[in-house]
Amino acid sequence: MNGIIKVDKPQGPTSHDVVERVRKISGMRVGHAGTLDPFASGLLIVGIGEGTRILEYFLDFPKTYEAVARLGIVTDTYDRTGKIMERSECVADEQMVRDVFLSFIGEYYQVPPMYSAKKISGRKLYELAREGKIITMPPSKVMIYEIKVEKVDLPYVEFKTVVSGGTYIRALCRDIGIKLGCGAITEELRRTKVGPFDLEGSINPFDKDLINCEEIMSLEEVTKYLFKTVVINESGEKKMRNGMPLKIEDLIAYEDFKKGEVLRVLSKEKLISLSIAQRSSNFFDTVKKHERHDLLLKPKKVFLH
Repeated sequence: MNGIIKVDKPQGPTSHDVVERVRKISGMRVGHAGTLDPFASGLLIVGIGEGTRILEYFLDFPKTYEAVARLGIVTDTYDRTGKIMERSECVADEQMVRDVFLSFIGEYYQVPPMYSAKKISGRKLYELAREGKIITMPPSKVMIYEIKVEKVDLPYVEFKTVVSGGTYIRALCRDIGIKLGCGAITEELRRTKVGPFDLEGSINPFDKDLINCEEIMSLEEVTKYLFKTVVINESGEKKMRNGMPLKIEDLIAYEDFKKGEVLRVLSKEKLISLSIAQRSSNFFDTVKKHERHDLLLKPKKVFLH
């Protein structure tokens, strides 16, 4: 039971609750890639066993969301669960609302919400906020790849958006509300996609007593979406399992890649390691041609499953 499961998190539980539930019903080490707020639902990537070791590579993927913004209100959490701080009449018409939403497409600097899992000095912001310690984080550059306004029924606006990793939809709605001059919160939020992974085949662990093997995406299946591939022979596998770098004679086949790139290394269709390319694939061809013995792949993570 080593790999990734796609969880369709319901509204209410925290991401940590999901991890604890999956850990209980699987009996394995479990982690997740990318927190979802308790009031939000949708896709949470969960690693089981050795799958926890590749979760870091999901964090920079674009994320797709379906959301509802409510105009004319401000809360301390920037969503419907927070304490109301302000109410304002929204005088914008539908076209103005649509124009402001679309104006956020592209790069912009976003200040993370105070009530978030982002850490400062090892502590989560929401923990500090609950203690009354309000800290304004410096803005981070985020990318809004796409916004599609589905429906305007003021004060509610339904929209879909694709954003870079690290983007907060609550903060996006806050900033849209500021630009409209009336404030806004996130009323509903559902994540439907993380990079190439969608909700198809996802599970709700709170409706299950055990996890079946067919619900787990293998490391081999998942990593083909994350990394270029190198195939090695038996001697290369022995070296890599002992943490040794590989030479050209240990390789059977490889895709094009750049120096410094993380690669997945397979032997007999099994994932052996994630390794760092010490040279580009073009240089590999040169080494092969001139029968040199340069060290070409340095293991970063070795998998013993």
